[in-house]
Amino acid sequence: MKKVLIAMDYDPTAQTIAEAGYALARGIDAEVTLLHVVAEPKYYATVGVSPITGFNDQLNAVPLMLESTKDLMDEGEKYLSRTKAHLGDPSIQAIIKEGEAEDVILETAKAIHADIIVLGTHSRRWFENILMGSVAEKVLKNTNIPLYIVPLKKQ
Repeated sequence: MKKVLIAMDYDPTAQTIAEAGYALARGIDAEVTLLHVVAEPKYYATVGVSPITGFNDQLNAVPLMLESTKDLMDEGEKYLSRTKAHLGDPSIQAIIKEGEAEDVILETAKAIHADIIVLGTHSRRWFENILMGSVAEKVLKNTNIPLYIVPLKKQ
């Protein structure tokens, strides 16, 4: 395994996904690519939900006032840059795209020849979430690439 794709969403727990995926990649000496798929604009404008406003600062988060998809893409690029800095590895590749999350994850994994995809699932009962229609479940059903699923608890 030489390439790890880490798919990060808008949830504050995305930092955990990035850290887990990065640790996996370092353990197998693989290249890392971070992917953020631009989601519905409402997710980025909710106080306390968007990590795009900055790591470890949910208490002081303020809604982003974004007027276009380009604004979201620009903020997403900043978000991935902060994630790279947090992980301390400038060799990490970062990709931001828009579309349906599961489709973009699969297309990107194929395009970069990823050997494993790292995803999170946000249900308290993560296995039930996988079985009931999450992005992770949709990716799992439509790929032969192994998944590393990081179970996350809502805070």
